[in-house]
Amino acid sequence: MARIIGNLRRRGKKIVFTNGCFDLLHVGHVRYLTQARRQGDVLVVGLNSDRSVRALKGESRPLTPQAERAELLAALEAVDYVTVFDEETPLALIKILAPDVLVKGGDWKPGEIVGAKDVRRRGGKVVVASKVEGRSTRGIIAEVARRFREEVQI
Repeated sequence: MARIIGNLRRRGKKIVFTNGCFDLLHVGHVRYLTQARRQGDVLVVGLNSDRSVRALKGESRPLTPQAERAELLAALEAVDYVTVFDEETPLALIKILAPDVLVKGGDWKPGEIVGAKDVRRRGGKVVVASKVEGRSTRGIIAEVARRFREEVQI
């Protein structure tokens, strides 16, 4: 990935990076990734591995294996590249790829964004994308569980 990004950068492309678990892909994710892509020429998505999702979200997650999550993300028009990382944060990946723009979702405060200092230090930009209210993986899981419990009790 570093070699690909280096080649793109030499051709004058503006590299955008974002990351996440993307466990159950939903409209909030799609809108977020579309906003991220508008920040530059190439969007690279760092995808948490199954192991790192479990470390962050608990043993019941992810619901979707990393290979399938990566395939779904790669199929989106806004996404140019997907790379899986195994750490709990993408800091090492951000340092290697040195994106021009780092994008995170609206539930993040600028001071909490991993890698923001590194990107700014190199003259890059950090963008907090707007959040789609009422759409989250956790919310979808809760709603499915609630509806299933209602159905089973009938």
